[in-house]
Amino acid sequence: MSKTYSRHVSESEPVVIVVADDDADILDLVALTLERGGHVVHRAFDGEEALELIRREKPDVVVLDISMPKLDGLELTRRLCDDPETKAVRILLLTALVQDADVSEGLAAGADDYVRKPFSPQELQDRVEALLPQAGE
Repeated sequence: MSKTYSRHVSESEPVVIVVADDDADILDLVALTLERGGHVVHRAFDGEEALELIRREKPDVVVLDISMPKLDGLELTRRLCDDPETKAVRILLLTALVQDADVSEGLAAGADDYVRKPFSPQELQDRVEALLPQAGE
């Protein structure tokens, strides 16, 4: 299933990303990695805060931890995919859950990709870039 994008992404406009993780160290690492890639990054410490940011900022990509308080990453993914206002956003799940069933559940919820913790910053950057539209899309 291919997704369209919530807005046109061009070289003159920075990519907007919302990152949500309840671990402050991981949140900072992810955000700094993506900011170094030239992206605008908004941070959230739980799923409810992430949902508010996503609705307000209309990001191109969201990076979600699965195990978060208030609203977990899987439920947030389902809500984003079910909402006409947010269903176009690309979703990357970032989590310590490493069983194949966890990956399958995340993708079935509507995520576009899945990165396991621990991760390399370069792998994360590459996966996010792969979710972005290419020139001419």
